[in-house]
Parts: sequence; C-alpha cells; structure tokens
Amino acid sequence: MTRRTLLELASLGTAAAVASAAELPFTLPKLPYAFDALEPYIDAATMQIHHDKHHQAYVDNLNKAVGADAALSRMSVDELLQHLDTVPAAIRTQVRNHGGGHANHSLFWQTLCPAAKSGKPAGRLAAALERSFGGQEKFEDRLQAASMGVFGSGWAWLSVDPGKNLVPDSVPNQDSPLLAGRRPLLGIDVWEHAYYLKYQNRRADYLKAILKVIHWDFVSARFEELAK
Repeated sequence: MTRRTLLELASLGTAAAVASAAELPFTLPKLPYAFDALEPYIDAATMQIHHDKHHQAYVDNLNKAVGADAALSRMSVDELLQHLDTVPAAIRTQVRNHGGGHANHSLFWQTLCPAAKSGKPAGRLAAALERSFGGQEKFEDRLQAASMGVFGSGWAWLSVDPGKNLVPDSVPNQDSPLLAGRRPLLGIDVWEHAYYLKYQNRRADYLKAILKVIHWDFVSARFEELAK
C-alpha cells in the first residue's frame, strides 16, 4: 500500500470521526476564555480537568443514554430536564444526572469571567437583588451560606420562578432548578473537583474566590431575558 493511499485512508477516517461527532445529540461547549483566565482565583489545571474531563464525561454519558431514542435526541438538554417524567424509566436517572451535569456546567462556564471584567449586577437584576436580599453583598452572603450548606456534592443556585421571582436554593449532585420548574440564573459548583486542586478542603476560601470572577454582565442580561 502506498503512502498516498495510507494518507487518503487516514483522511477518510478523520472525516468519518468528525461526521460521527457531528451526529451526536450533545457536544461539549468551548470555554469562552483560556484555562488560565480566572487565575489566581481558579487555577488553570482545575479549569482544564473540570471542563475537558468532568464536563466531557457528562456529555458522553448523556449521549449514551439518549442516543438510541430519536425523539429524545432531538430535544435540548433543558427540555429533557423540564420533562424528565416523560423520559423512559430505564434511562431517567442517567438523564437526570448526566443531563443535569451538562446543563449545569454549560451555564456555569458562561457565568464566569476574568476578575477585571467581573463588574456588578446591573439594570433589573440589581433592582431585584436589592428588593429580594437587600443588595449584592447580602445576596452573596446568602449564596455562600447555601453553598456551605450543601452536604457532599451539589450546587447552590439563584433561579427565576414562573412568577419572575428570584429564588435562592441548594441542590444535591447535578440536580438543576429546571427539575422544579425554575430557570437557573447563576450557579456555584461545590463538587470537590471544582476546587480541590487549589483549595483542598477549604470550600469557604473557594467560595470567596469564585465571587471575584462572576460575569455580572452575562448574569444581568440573562435575567433580563428570563424575566420578560
């Protein structure tokens, strides 16, 4: 076999792999910044492992769970979680766990940014935080308390309920506010893989640090959309 033939076969194999990946219902979103962009608050090694390994695993396992079902494969991950009771019982737990992991992390990456761009809540969100919690600082205290209150692995959330009210809460594992009929606005990942390389068991230090890299412009714009 000639070198040209080998190269042609390799090219065909690569094209087939790309086509196969394109056909998967769910894919890993690209980070909107470099792995080291959140330094010194969140280290580059943690970001790379968190995104490339942990999030990718949720995507892979969600694809395995729904890949054989054409109807489920056409649904967005938010739709799957919002209508979890219609998912076949045999794969419902996988969709809840891995779909939740994919949805939660996809939003999480967008709500973070370099500290220099963090900014402050604006517009209707700033007014809603003042009305509901007494302002940004008191809300952040509430969010930290909810995060510290998670036993084991889970998330602390600020979400929007059907009445357009802000709802703070915490959930175990990879559960999402979508399961309770709310739309997630801002979430803090308190699984140990989110912080253990840099902060070890010091969750409180991680929570103080991550507040330095909240992308408030994104969160404010998202609230404008969800509160319509």
